[in-house]
Amino acid sequence: MKDPNPCHVVGVLDDGMASLSATAGALIRSADVVIGGSRTLELFGAFFKPGAVRHDLTGALTQVPDWVRAAREAMKRCVVLATGDPLCHGIAPYLAQHLCIDALEIHPNLSTLQLACARIGLAWQDARIVSAHGKDAGEWARGSLPSHGLYPLAQALRVNDRLLVLTSPVNSPDRIARLLLAEGLGDDFHMAVAERLLQPEERVLPQLSPTEAAGMTFADLNVVLLWRHLPPARPVRFGLADTAYHQRQPDKGLITKQEVRAVSLARLQLRADSIVWDIGAGSGSVGLEAARLCPQGHVFAIEKNEADVAIARRNHEAFGVSNYSLAHGKAPEGLEDWLAPDAVFVGGSGGELSVLIGKILGRLRPQGRLVMNFVTLENLATATAALQALAGEGVAWDVLQIQAARSKPILHMNRMVAENPVWIVCAWRGEPAAATKEATDD
Repeated sequence: MKDPNPCHVVGVLDDGMASLSATAGALIRSADVVIGGSRTLELFGAFFKPGAVRHDLTGALTQVPDWVRAAREAMKRCVVLATGDPLCHGIAPYLAQHLCIDALEIHPNLSTLQLACARIGLAWQDARIVSAHGKDAGEWARGSLPSHGLYPLAQALRVNDRLLVLTSPVNSPDRIARLLLAEGLGDDFHMAVAERLLQPEERVLPQLSPTEAAGMTFADLNVVLLWRHLPPARPVRFGLADTAYHQRQPDKGLITKQEVRAVSLARLQLRADSIVWDIGAGSGSVGLEAARLCPQGHVFAIEKNEADVAIARRNHEAFGVSNYSLAHGKAPEGLEDWLAPDAVFVGGSGGELSVLIGKILGRLRPQGRLVMNFVTLENLATATAALQALAGEGVAWDVLQIQAARSKPILHMNRMVAENPVWIVCAWRGEPAAATKEATDD
């Protein structure tokens, strides 16, 4: 049954009444209570009826549901003014969540993104819409954390050919252009910027290079369009050759070899959105492959050796991922600031192995996995003793030994050369999901 007195959420644009339907205009003129941002209230103020109550939602979003409830309880006609389409990164979903959809009636307008696409003739049906309205975390740098306001855009750039970006005064077109340059994508994308749409000062810059845009200044009210002119890379996600990574010279090392890396990643049981820790990252091989396998997740890596941090950063730069953060430090210091993990790989412990195992298992999410690689009997013994001590807390574990041999030419023939044996220790809380399912199937 239709609500007799819904709150009307009306999409408006900067040309005022000109782009509104007769119905939307009549709702604004007859409203007893009008809620909107300060700029919008000023734009439409001349059309409000005498005595209409105005509520400025700028910086007061959490109060809007209460204002709407109070108006409806008093049987007053309430209108919320939203920019463009209220259901496209607008206020309508928020109101529906805190009130109910039956209490609202949505009157959409064209979105500013549609208008910008129309100005330059860019089809947008297959474009990804991204909001850069997150808090100001400063300029984007390679390895920035998920809390950065531009993080969703950085991830979307890797998997989409067309993007429509809702900017903010701080996350402006020039900052977005510098993100592209920082991620090595400056030559991959064209940019367009549409400023002050439907205002007398409207300006549309239909084709900019990120290099050009990075040094420009733009009006606060704008949207950004991005589209590829170079096809995206199609990298190998799993099982890269050891030679694909920069390694310590002259003696190559501190890299988890391809065969061990493949088994270790398999035992981590990664999902597309997994949060992964890579402790003792070395050259970064495990964490970087995990980042490719978890495009909707994030990898937090730490390495204590400064020279190896530099090598891992070179590998990160070459790898084309934006969901990987590398810290120079010694675990377990700093781990408390990381998101709780779904999977943890330990390639080196810096002598804090028992403490580290306890801290990791205390943070591990349900059905999460801890995978550790060891090449010495002493570290293996330390790890298994620590895990055995935690058995009473529901921790289960197993050990896999793996030893590979690779062919090597000798004269006109080939012989097999053995790699060092590696113990792969896997730990989890309770029965792992896969084991439970196999038992059920049997």
